[in-house]
Amino acid sequence: MASERYSFSLTTFSPSGKLVQLEYALAAVAAGATSVGIVASDGVVIATENKYKSPLYEEHSVHRVEPITDHIGMVYSGLVPDYRPLLKRARKMAQQYFLVYKEPMPVSQLVQQVANVMQEYTQSGGVRPFGVSLLICGWNNGKPYLFQCDPTGAFFAWKATALGKNAQSCKTYMEKRFNLQSNNSVSQSLDDAVVDAMRTLKGGFEGVMTKDNIEVGICTEKGFRRLTPTEIDDHLSNAN
Repeated sequence: MASERYSFSLTTFSPSGKLVQLEYALAAVAAGATSVGIVASDGVVIATENKYKSPLYEEHSVHRVEPITDHIGMVYSGLVPDYRPLLKRARKMAQQYFLVYKEPMPVSQLVQQVANVMQEYTQSGGVRPFGVSLLICGWNNGKPYLFQCDPTGAFFAWKATALGKNAQSCKTYMEKRFNLQSNNSVSQSLDDAVVDAMRTLKGGFEGVMTKDNIEVGICTEKGFRRLTPTEIDDHLSNAN
């Protein structure tokens, strides 16, 4: 009951030192579709579930994996309406940077600016935190990057991570798999990373995983793109 007294105020700390609305935002992320990201030696992969609630939906009409620029992509877990404005803001930031400096925006700078926007919504009146966490991948300075942004405004760099309802089991699976490597780092090829991402998703997947109910994006020195359903199907045969 004590926490409920503070749950309606975004900017008031509860006696336990928490902003209760942020707890609700993180709960929305934890209830969202599972998303994973894995860094490889020659690129980075992000993958997520994209199940349709009804067979009446037009397939692939809504994407969860989206490009921000030619060399940066993003996926989310949480609330779809909260993802769209962040995607739009991220694209605008990248374009503004390019117009000023005449070169692509570094991934780390974009992540920091997106995280700043998310953090502002934790301390402003008349708004609420974004109920979404983001995985942002990209390539610059000759290497791949993978970052996570949370509703709190915190952001982290990862070798591999997961978001959503099966995040903890996915992380446990990846930790065990990567600990088998002699140098304890992600040094596999991008194709291996795609297969690993699918296997990680499959561990908590409800029903049969097909090319139509998952999305995969890859980023290399050539840029970012979504895999086609045919390419996903080819990798699924190796993930079984």
